[in-house]
Amino acid sequence: MSVSFSELGLSPAVMQAIADQGYTQPSPIQQEAIGPVLTQKDVMAAAQTGTGKTGAFALPIVHLLSESAHRASPNQVKALILTPTRELAAQVAESVAACHQHTSLRSTVVFGGVSINPQMKQLRRGCDILVATPGRLLDLFQQNAVKFSELEILVLDEADRMLDMGFIHDIKRIMKLIPAKRQTLLFSATFSDDIRQLAKQFTNNPVEVSVTPKNSTAPSVEQAIVHVQKSNKTALLIKLIQENKWEQVLVFSRTKHGANRIAKKLETQGIKSAAIHGNKSQGARTKALAEFKSKDLNVLVATDIAARGIDIDRLPNVINFDLPHVPEDYVHRIGRTGRAGATGHAVSFVTDEDTKQLKDIQNLIGKHIDVLEVKGLSVSGIAQAALKAPKDKRPKKPRRTSSGSANRTNPDKPNPTRTRRQRTKKPSE
Repeated sequence: MSVSFSELGLSPAVMQAIADQGYTQPSPIQQEAIGPVLTQKDVMAAAQTGTGKTGAFALPIVHLLSESAHRASPNQVKALILTPTRELAAQVAESVAACHQHTSLRSTVVFGGVSINPQMKQLRRGCDILVATPGRLLDLFQQNAVKFSELEILVLDEADRMLDMGFIHDIKRIMKLIPAKRQTLLFSATFSDDIRQLAKQFTNNPVEVSVTPKNSTAPSVEQAIVHVQKSNKTALLIKLIQENKWEQVLVFSRTKHGANRIAKKLETQGIKSAAIHGNKSQGARTKALAEFKSKDLNVLVATDIAARGIDIDRLPNVINFDLPHVPEDYVHRIGRTGRAGATGHAVSFVTDEDTKQLKDIQNLIGKHIDVLEVKGLSVSGIAQAALKAPKDKRPKKPRRTSSGSANRTNPDKPNPTRTRRQRTKKPSE
């Protein structure tokens, strides 16, 4: 049964902020998580990017802190939100600021890749809500720029990604610095064994909230695959963008160098593009993301980690230039489109080397992805035939002739008497 924001018990200042942002109904994760957070219980929530999870913790945190008459003392923090990437930190900080705009709360964001001095200056007057990446937070602590004795609430956002990126040691160090008596909120795309172990260490009898079926894809995203030769991928991308007149496309590349190469080739065709990845400076990444959001850039080419902070309400198109090695990343990638009631399109390029990845993805999401034919560039038969082959199919044993020798007419068994030039390579090889 759906409820309205007014039924969740949020303060008038928070309700005004919600109205200013044009929201009328809480998302499922907000509906389930806001109540337990308001009652100051620890929460362990399964929610992917784009489900409204930031509001699920930001709105009740603003309510709780604004109810207190005391603001954070100099260099102190009352609520700490840890995120894995700079982009996500900036995105969360923007949402937090929007949530507390009608209160006297102060918030700021700190992350690496930029000068530490302005961040230290911001923290001097005290910060009610601090959004931070783990590494920069520890740097600030070592310089006595931030203190935690007044901390009341801790949020671990995208905890699964923090573990994937190797932040577990930083998180454990931070946990030793903050008060044991606190409210802890852990948000993760999935409840893996590692995440449950993390929650066991750092939360106290948490309320579990899970509103997204594991590894499901939104019905609002129209998915398709194009079978293509590796050498034709860029030409295919250009053709799709130009023929469909796409104005905003997020393209996923498996590597940093690949992302740079794709962006440069698109630029030569007059398609405004930029790449973001870990080798880019924070300034360049922030600039590219802002230009993409404002549609000054048509295409943003990103690696998986760099894309974690990209949160655009009405992003229409996602292209998997390279299929991800990890099937779950496919769900995260295409989840960036088809939001806020809009229809999104996700197209994946599949070469004959990608057969296993495609099988794994389709097994994970429990559905067959439709094939899109693109005249002059898509290929058929090779990857599709391989996909339809039963997993346990083995080559037939050669038939024996009356003399006991193998029948060399069996096409699955190469004839050793053929020369290298005569032998025709089979598609399955």
